[in-house]
Amino acid sequence: MRFAISLLVFICVASLIGTVLPQNQGTNTYVDQFGPFWFEVFDQFSIWHIYNSAWFLLIMAFLVVSTTLCVLRNAPKMLRDMRSFREYVRGSSLKAFHHRVELDSGSTPDQACAEVGALLQAQGFRYRVRADGDSRMVAAKKGAANRLGYIFAHVAIVVICLGGLLDSELPVRLQTWLFDKQPVIGNMLISDVPESGRLSARNPSFRANMLVPDGKQSSVGIVSAGQGVLLQPLPFTLKLNKFHIAYYDTGMPSDFRSDVTVTDLATGKTFDQTIQVNEPLHYRGVTVYQSSFDDGGSSLQLKAWPLQGAAAQPVDVSGKVGGESKLPGSLGGQTVDYTGLRVINVENMGDSQNPQPTDVVAHVAAVTGSAARPRNDGLRNVGPSVQYRLIGADGQAHEFNQYLLPVKIDDAPVFLMGVRDTASEPYRYLRIPADGQGTVAEFMRLRAALDDADLRDQAAQRFADHNAPEGEQRELMFQAARGALRTFARDGFNGIIDAAPAEQREKILNFAVPMIQLSLTELRDLARARAGEPALDPLGPNAEHERQWMRLAVLALATLPDYPAPVALQLTGFEQVQASVFQVARSPGKTVVYIGCLLLVLGVFSMFYIRERRVWVWIRPQDGGSAWLAAMTTQRRTLDFNHEFERLRDALRRLSGGHDHDV
Repeated sequence: MRFAISLLVFICVASLIGTVLPQNQGTNTYVDQFGPFWFEVFDQFSIWHIYNSAWFLLIMAFLVVSTTLCVLRNAPKMLRDMRSFREYVRGSSLKAFHHRVELDSGSTPDQACAEVGALLQAQGFRYRVRADGDSRMVAAKKGAANRLGYIFAHVAIVVICLGGLLDSELPVRLQTWLFDKQPVIGNMLISDVPESGRLSARNPSFRANMLVPDGKQSSVGIVSAGQGVLLQPLPFTLKLNKFHIAYYDTGMPSDFRSDVTVTDLATGKTFDQTIQVNEPLHYRGVTVYQSSFDDGGSSLQLKAWPLQGAAAQPVDVSGKVGGESKLPGSLGGQTVDYTGLRVINVENMGDSQNPQPTDVVAHVAAVTGSAARPRNDGLRNVGPSVQYRLIGADGQAHEFNQYLLPVKIDDAPVFLMGVRDTASEPYRYLRIPADGQGTVAEFMRLRAALDDADLRDQAAQRFADHNAPEGEQRELMFQAARGALRTFARDGFNGIIDAAPAEQREKILNFAVPMIQLSLTELRDLARARAGEPALDPLGPNAEHERQWMRLAVLALATLPDYPAPVALQLTGFEQVQASVFQVARSPGKTVVYIGCLLLVLGVFSMFYIRERRVWVWIRPQDGGSAWLAAMTTQRRTLDFNHEFERLRDALRRLSGGHDHDV
């Protein structure tokens, strides 16, 4: 029993951890929260999925075995004791009881036995009489069901733990061990998954996920198993007719639901059903929950803008979310993995913050909370965005987040091109100013011109002609601007100051920045002339707007060498396909746990609210009458028990018609 209590304490502590710490989240979530070192330490104990960890299941199994042995060992003795009246107690031993009374009566022992039995029966006692010569022992009991409380409480622990084990990953693990099931690792069509990657359709317990795009159907759930997945066949097919979603003004989903058609694979029976949060579908022992939503393979149209070389024209690219495509060799030949499409992006743009889009899980979590949010005037819908990964020939990949529309930051419209190395990092953004037509075309022309050595030289010469007198000073100014533009094109401002002493860098920048900005202004005019567009009027009504555009362009060009890709993909259009994410579960353990909870309630009620009381009355013949020795006992002596004994004593006094001589 002590061992079982120790195990129960371990389970309570583990359950507390599992309640406080969100379970089954992505690895990056825990790395961000605890850091790499403590993540590795905690990962050894699998606290991220504690209820399905091997040590937790093992403790549960030991608790079941230990408590079962305890019940098997003690329940028979308790049941025998419940049925026993203990009528063979020696009369003389009753004098050792604290609650006792001795009385004299004029009734014979047989008459007294009948009278005492009737009195005890009237007070709810069951009794039995043992004759010992002329003497009689009346043994009575009440509240023997108190012992059932101990049995029910311990059986409840066993039943609840069995229900928990039944609904855990243990059935899936047993199939993996016993039937040599091999989790599928990597991408593979469902039809290509071998039998070793499929669980039995008669699997008694499972919890799986199923993603169904609009207009598609599925009859297979995906069960996570270690580093891979196993397929769980379902007894029916689920077809998604239409996915509906509504949003709060904060951009969080306020409600989402799925209109589905269910087809029974055994009978062919079909019916329509709407599944939504907190209103699941129950059919054939399987429950289907509306878990989340995702992209179902939306079609994307993009422009691939070169970020290196003198080419300025984009290349049209198309793709599908969840799929891949390969860029032309002229743009680097990298593989593009399209990972997501976000149609609505309400981001906090206050204080010129960079948007950091949250994942679907964070959006879905808002549905179960309050729609009320603290007032934030920085929240704005910045329009659709696309997420993709660029994978090089060496396998190295970076994640990108590009917006369809320009975002106004500091009163200037800019296109945001985000990049990060891993999912645990925030996005870093390249801010490209939008031109008069709301596009990136002019910036890309300027970037291409900066990579053209002839145009750079022409721009440097025009800068020198406009800012230095003829002669040697103009030539020196030309050489300085020419070198600065060449270095700036390759390494940004860092290339200009890296070789300089630290104390000289600020002075160098104070001279180089205006020179580069003015030279780039000349370069912009050259690029516009090449494109057949007029030069900009430095004194016209839009002069301040153009100067602001130029400042932003200089900053963007200065950070462009740090952008880890030779190309930027800009979303130009899409055809959205919604997909509903369902959680499908067969959980017979739930019913078992309910039974266990009922037994636990009955057990606790029996232990605390039913008190076992036992009464013995030893009746001996005495001078034509009889002498009574009565005693009463219970497991817990409370004030109520004292009052009950006093009532019994008074009733026996009245019944005997004599007096007592108890001290």
